[in-house]
Amino acid sequence: MFERLKSMLIKEFRQIFRNPRMIGIILIVPIFEVLVFGYAATTDVKNIPTAIYDLDNTPESRDVIRAFTYSKYFTAKYFINNDQRERELIDKAEATAVIRINRGFGADLKGSRSASLQIIIDGTDSNTAAVVLSYASRIIENYSYKSLDNRTRVYLQKKEKFPSVDLRTRAWFNENLESRNFYIPGVLALIVTVTSLILSSMAMVREKENGTIEQLIVSPLRPFEIIFGKLLPFAVIALIDVILITLVGVFWFHLPIRGSLLLLFVCTLIYLLTTLGVGLFISTISFTQQEAMMSTFLFFTPANLLSGFIFPIANMPQLIQYVTYINPLRYYMVILRGIFLKGVGFGVLWPSMLILFVIGAAILALSSLRFQRRLG
Repeated sequence: MFERLKSMLIKEFRQIFRNPRMIGIILIVPIFEVLVFGYAATTDVKNIPTAIYDLDNTPESRDVIRAFTYSKYFTAKYFINNDQRERELIDKAEATAVIRINRGFGADLKGSRSASLQIIIDGTDSNTAAVVLSYASRIIENYSYKSLDNRTRVYLQKKEKFPSVDLRTRAWFNENLESRNFYIPGVLALIVTVTSLILSSMAMVREKENGTIEQLIVSPLRPFEIIFGKLLPFAVIALIDVILITLVGVFWFHLPIRGSLLLLFVCTLIYLLTTLGVGLFISTISFTQQEAMMSTFLFFTPANLLSGFIFPIANMPQLIQYVTYINPLRYYMVILRGIFLKGVGFGVLWPSMLILFVIGAAILALSSLRFQRRLG
């Protein structure tokens, strides 16, 4: 049996690496993708292009403007003096925010009255707009607190600080709140999923198109040996991709990896039971490689959307949240982020690992049975 398996594996690896372009797809494309996603997949909002519309032009208004522009969030790119220019910048998306300070702002502050200013946001991208408004509110709160504190000291003629609540926050696991640290483990999961799905789903279909499936049927190989020989090379390739992406994430993007690398590979092998099983099932229902490719993305697209990679599962409707429980990619995302960011081990991750193993074993068993019936 081992000799037959050895011959099957040698044949598969030769067939995979016979095409030089396949080597680039397997080894170079994943690195390119993680570099692109590492820079592009981020929700951090910085250097917001901002227009300043200061109708008051007083020391107080300039103090407020400095409070915005001295932060790392707002960049004053335009200084305007009419309403038409204000609308033009927003319409053309040249400015994301416009800070408008009307006349009388400084006089209101000096007269101990409530002073108001207006911030106009381009709400086309609702998420970005919400983040920008949050930044603006925080800056104005800090400015108001400092103004109140200074005014109070003058009134009371004391050096003591006015009583206040000092809120001190601390973020665990992602101290600088960099969204890249959240997304790169997810990118690893997506690349492993796509690679293993496409390669495994097209392997048997390629045998059909080349007319060599009959040779496998009449060979001494047993059905389970054919399945094992077909799927094992793709599992090895997926593990190689995991190593490459982990190296890029850690050494290029400085992604922390606080957990066990051994546990990472074990969990990846468990997850591959699912993706390789789905790929094997697709190969049994497809007659051409194009059909297999389309079927792969019909599975991958909803799995990606319901995994928590882009959209938080807690924000989804209750019915959709129940659907995500049968999505293996959801559990793999939890495992990867737990290993990379939190440094948790088997004692915390075993429920996700168990569910992933049950789903993977069931899918692989059903796909193998269907494949054996097709061979018969």
